[in-house]
Amino acid sequence: MTIHLSSHFTYSRLLRFVLPSVVMMIFTSIYGVVDGLFVSNFVGKAPFTALNLIYPVLMIVGSLGFMIGTGGSALVSKTMGEGDGEGANRIFSMLVYVTVGLGVFFTLLGLIWIEPIAVLLGAEGEILADCVLYGRILLLSQTAFMLQNVFQSFLITAERPHLGLIITVAAGVTNIVLDAVMVAVLRWGLAGAAVASALSQVVGGVVPLFYFLHPKNDSPLRLTRAGFDGRVLWRTCTNGSSELMSNISMSLVNMLYNLQLIAVAGADGVAAYGVLMYINFVFNAIFIGYAIGSAPIVSFHYGAENWAEVKNLFRKSMVIVALSGVIMTVLAEVLSGPLSSLFVGYDAGLCAMTRRGFQIFSLSFLMTGFNIFGSAFFTALNDGVVSAVISFLRTMVFQVAAVWILPVFLKLDGVWLSVVAAEALALLVTAGFLAAKRKVYHYI
Repeated sequence: MTIHLSSHFTYSRLLRFVLPSVVMMIFTSIYGVVDGLFVSNFVGKAPFTALNLIYPVLMIVGSLGFMIGTGGSALVSKTMGEGDGEGANRIFSMLVYVTVGLGVFFTLLGLIWIEPIAVLLGAEGEILADCVLYGRILLLSQTAFMLQNVFQSFLITAERPHLGLIITVAAGVTNIVLDAVMVAVLRWGLAGAAVASALSQVVGGVVPLFYFLHPKNDSPLRLTRAGFDGRVLWRTCTNGSSELMSNISMSLVNMLYNLQLIAVAGADGVAAYGVLMYINFVFNAIFIGYAIGSAPIVSFHYGAENWAEVKNLFRKSMVIVALSGVIMTVLAEVLSGPLSSLFVGYDAGLCAMTRRGFQIFSLSFLMTGFNIFGSAFFTALNDGVVSAVISFLRTMVFQVAAVWILPVFLKLDGVWLSVVAAEALALLVTAGFLAAKRKVYHYI
């Protein structure tokens, strides 16, 4: 049965509604993870290092889709809650068309600048060539990747989270199968891994486009004629700026981590951090999926001024996030050895380094969920400023400070501990904003 945004949400109904989004984000995170797994085991350490150096750059471009999707879905859901269905469709359509235009523009720009960017990141020789090869192939599918990120949010707003799950699973399976064929069987190397990811992104971004264009689409949202509205685009971008800032900051911080690790531990440090990031993508996908899945519900009831349901959603979300954080931290500690061996088991020293880093790094999961949900919650309430402040401090300011300071005293352990310290500081900021804004939005 379709669960409508206007429903009253029990724990069971809330979890059933957000579960497709959680699984959807896990499969989205699989793109980089699967590429890294196959490249590390079938191509070699140098191409694996190159992939880890250039991937954050590609994520910066793709993060524009997250900004438009999260900021736009909050505005569209609020408009639907106010009873303006036609207005919601106009906003939705205009944002999709803008995404396509931006995707084409940044693809062309990236194809020109990918090599100088790789040089700035410290790539040289064989690693530089691999960075350029992988980056240029992935840039060809960036428009589709941006659309996929946009539709992840809008399929939930359209009350079709299960369709979003099906499409994302199809994209993930495409990536896995093509990686196995192109990298493990045909031995196409890093290029094969890049082609596999590019084609899977086309599946994830183009299929929803056809769905919303199809005349038999019976969801509340459909693509229609829409003129450009700068005011709406500005509201979308400012409201979704926290998600853009979060993704850009994480990518920039990842580059900084790589530079520090090269200085402290050499290429092995970059490879170990790459493994941690892949696993972190999957674990954090659970929190991000929950935040994306629950945000349109919050926006709808906020637009309808149904304060009792806003309060209900907030309280239940806090419980779910807390329990998830504890479970994920325990799992991460227990699985640190097997997961490290899965990626770099061929090198005992590198595997031991990765396991040690993961055991320290995983403590951050106790706090990460609250910070991710807190930022997304304010985005859902159309308070993009607070959301952006939380994200910027969490993913940029606190992490940059920690990764510069802690390694001076704790060497390599200081690098792994930097994320934990940054999440702890961000939790204090999130809690402060939640306390300060409780009477404005009536969630407590």
